[in-house]
Amino acid sequence: MIRAAGVGPHRAEAKAPGDYVTDVDRASEEVVVRILRASFPDLPVLSEEAGGTSSPTGWVVDPLDGTTNFSRGFPMVGVSVALLVDGSPAVGAVHAPFLGWTYTARSGCGAFDQEGRRLSVVDSAPEKAVVSTGFPFKEQRRLPRLLRALQRVLESCEDARRPGAASLDLALVASGVFSGFFELGLKVWDIAAGSLLVTEAGGVVSDWEGGGSHLRTGDIVAAGPRVHAALLAACAQGSGPD
Repeated sequence: MIRAAGVGPHRAEAKAPGDYVTDVDRASEEVVVRILRASFPDLPVLSEEAGGTSSPTGWVVDPLDGTTNFSRGFPMVGVSVALLVDGSPAVGAVHAPFLGWTYTARSGCGAFDQEGRRLSVVDSAPEKAVVSTGFPFKEQRRLPRLLRALQRVLESCEDARRPGAASLDLALVASGVFSGFFELGLKVWDIAAGSLLVTEAGGVVSDWEGGGSHLRTGDIVAAGPRVHAALLAACAQGSGPD
């Protein structure tokens, strides 16, 4: 098997079917949380593996987004850190350690890559859009709704991809690689930083009904304005009982 340097194999412990944690998840989380608590002792931290305090104002951390990818040697793996202020992302960073990509954003100040270049979404015509998605493997009952939406998206857009790390999906929308992203049932640590990247790069982020509950529900549509409208229409037409 061809592997990126430093990626897999690592012993993966199953938390649930298709949901894994490795020693590297825990080690990464320990380092990130320790730095945040030392630097900002008054702010709570909520992280995927260790848990913590959920608060409208505080840090949310995904120490290794794409654990399945990591354990199999596929380098689409991210580390995502965001600061929420009154429930909205104010600062965010997504780092792809095996690809050398780093994306950062601050509310009202734009989004940037590791070279300091400003990010900008590509608001292509929907029929020229290549978008990304993911499958709600933790909630299999929601898979039919996602598949209905995916069929509509494939009928209206050029193509779709499924890289397997939501934080990087969103960063790639912000940087113009993908034209949009949609998924169901994610966690706040998966999407808080990435959603800020998209909005600061000129995109639109919402839930599947066009509202602002995506950080709470994990149901997200993110894209430039024209593609966002097309994805939202596809998701709405694909709605129904989960």
